Amino acid sequence: MAHCAAASQIALAVPVGSDSTLRKSVLKTSSISFSDRSWAPALSLDLKSKTNGRLQSQNVVCMSVQQANKSKVEVAPVELEDAKDPPLNLYKPKEPYTATIVSVERIVGPKAPGETCHIVIDHGGNVPYWEGQSYGVIPPGENPKKPGAPHNVRLYSIASTRYGDNFDGRTGSLCVRRAVYYDPETGKEDPSKAGVCSNFLCDSKPGDKIRITGPAGKIMLLPEDDPKATHIMIATGTGVAPYRGYLRRMFMESVPKKFEGLAWLFLGVANTDSLLYDEEFTKYLQEYPDHFRYDKALSREQKNKNGGKMYVQDKIEEYSDEIFKLLDNGAHIYFCGLKGMMPGIQDTLKRVAEERGESWEAKLSQLKKNKQWHVEVY
Repeated sequence: MAHCAAASQIALAVPVGSDSTLRKSVLKTSSISFSDRSWAPALSLDLKSKTNGRLQSQNVVCMSVQQANKSKVEVAPVELEDAKDPPLNLYKPKEPYTATIVSVERIVGPKAPGETCHIVIDHGGNVPYWEGQSYGVIPPGENPKKPGAPHNVRLYSIASTRYGDNFDGRTGSLCVRRAVYYDPETGKEDPSKAGVCSNFLCDSKPGDKIRITGPAGKIMLLPEDDPKATHIMIATGTGVAPYRGYLRRMFMESVPKKFEGLAWLFLGVANTDSLLYDEEFTKYLQEYPDHFRYDKALSREQKNKNGGKMYVQDKIEEYSDEIFKLLDNGAHIYFCGLKGMMPGIQDTLKRVAEERGESWEAKLSQLKKNKQWHVEVY
């Protein structure tokens, strides 16, 4: 049976399209105490919704978000800690694994530009992964550019630890933004040209089958050889996915490799309603202030020092002296999000380096050589 973190509140996954007031009421009324237990059985509510004149049953499954005490969640199976090397490409495009959708939850507010969903996938323990890896997804249907062939694989960073949202090693989670295409001539939305895979995922329902490949990637693996290391994590939008996995492992789960260092997250989004996993991150900030820092760049709500929109590179510049000192002392720095984030960030870092009398090119080369520089953009 799936488990939820012990908490003063338990967050429940509400199906995509559910009324936002329902989602808020579920969060507010699920105040439960489990005394000294670090987990509790999953909750399941059977809600009735009316669609086309018919009542339909919607299963609301528990999303494992720890929101209260400092007791860490027990995880299993412990064998997932034994592997010396990360699992890679266990399933390939020609022979994907057929997994099952567990839940789909809209995780942005009504004022967010666009829709982002948290999607939990049951792989039965057959497609294990490490924090920082990605799953490939093959949407159903025929590739329009290759008649008779399936769609190409689309990679998504995994937003959970190796134990998944239910802490039993059987699930993996994705953070997916619905893709919308606007015709440049008419300015109107054209669903036929939107992102096939992301929309398939956001439209999926519990019980739907999904073909996955992987796991893939080694660039963003969380190095754990030094438990006192510093990890500076920079993300825009859904690029926060791997960091959610890192932080759950560091602060939520009871794992052998206890984290004693500093994790510093910079997250750039449009506005407050666009923040992803903010409740989780805010709770870590409250519970582990000596080990976690959290800075947000809200481009539509905040101003930078020049009076312009606040982007993630502006936040980095605010703390540039401290960041450079941490890098000099061996900190790891990660970047994940759209490709467009990197030029602005690189320009900012270069300018700061020059102001410090350093060569950014030489510094970047050294960071890469020391394996402190981790970039995954798409």
